[in-house]
Formats: sequence, structure tokens, C-alpha cells
Amino acid sequence: MSVIGAIIFVLSLVGIDQLIKYFVIEYLKPIGVFELVEGFIRLRYVENTGAVFGSFSSHTAVLTVVSIILLIVTVYFLVSQKNKSKLVSFTLLLMIAGGIGNIIDRIRLHFVVDYIEPLFIDFAVFNFADCLITVGAFVLMFYLLVDIIKDEKAKKGKVSSQEFINDETVVEDERD
Repeated sequence: MSVIGAIIFVLSLVGIDQLIKYFVIEYLKPIGVFELVEGFIRLRYVENTGAVFGSFSSHTAVLTVVSIILLIVTVYFLVSQKNKSKLVSFTLLLMIAGGIGNIIDRIRLHFVVDYIEPLFIDFAVFNFADCLITVGAFVLMFYLLVDIIKDEKAKKGKVSSQEFINDETVVEDERD
């Protein structure tokens, strides 16, 4: 993906996140809760001043600074060309877009607007930006795991080939 394409992709996702949050504030905040699929998922307006599961809620400024630092590191890794995989670039772009969406909330509102509440499990209320970050992080972790396994198999394959070559050499030497 070109730099312009990546910027458009990230800005589009941030725009979608902010548009959803606008509608959540405008229409969900006054009513508080809206059952989407009864017993499965609902929309519930939450002002999250903390991080994951509302942790560190009294440290909004620190969370904003940490979020910005993590965002800068992620952008640096993306643009440093150390990454050759399109999948890794895609996951980083998802995480960057989600991070920007939540940072905008923290700076503009001093909290993050959360609204998706799964009812089928005991889980925190979250938002679209959180989904982008989570999906990006999980796909990245899966990719890295697969890459590590492939590297280990390749190393074992090279060792086995080398051992095979050494064994043949020994056999030939014994014949002489």
C-alpha cells in the first residue's frame, strides 16, 4: 500500500470511529442503553476515563501521553521500512487508526466514548477504535507466532541437512 493509500485508509477508519462516537453521544447518551440483540449485545453509553476495563481511571493525562508515545513508536516502525510484510503493515495501520481515534477522545473529551457491550460474556464495554487495536494486535501476534515457528522449522531443516551431509561424508571416508 502506498503512503497516500495508507494515510487515506487510517483517516477513513478514524473518521468512521469519530462518526460513530458522534452518533453515540448524540443519540445513545440521552437514553443510556439500547438493546441491539436481546441477551447477546447491547449499546450502552460509557465515559471511560481509564484504560482497559476502566483501569487507571484517575490517570487520564498519563494515559494520553503513553498512548501518544505508543502511537509514535508504531508509526515509526511502520515507516522505517523494517517491516516487509503487507499483513504486518495492515495490522499496524489498524492499530494506528484505533489509537488515533481514542487519543482524539482523550484530548477532546478527557475520556473515551465506549458503547459496545457484549452480554453473552462478562466483558468490558468497548468501541470501534478498540476493535481496530485488538484485531490488529491479535493478527500481528498470530503472524509473529507463525513466523517464529517457520523460522524454527527452517533452522531444524538446515541442521538436519547439514547433519545428513556430515553423515554421508563420514560414510565415504570410512570406505576409503
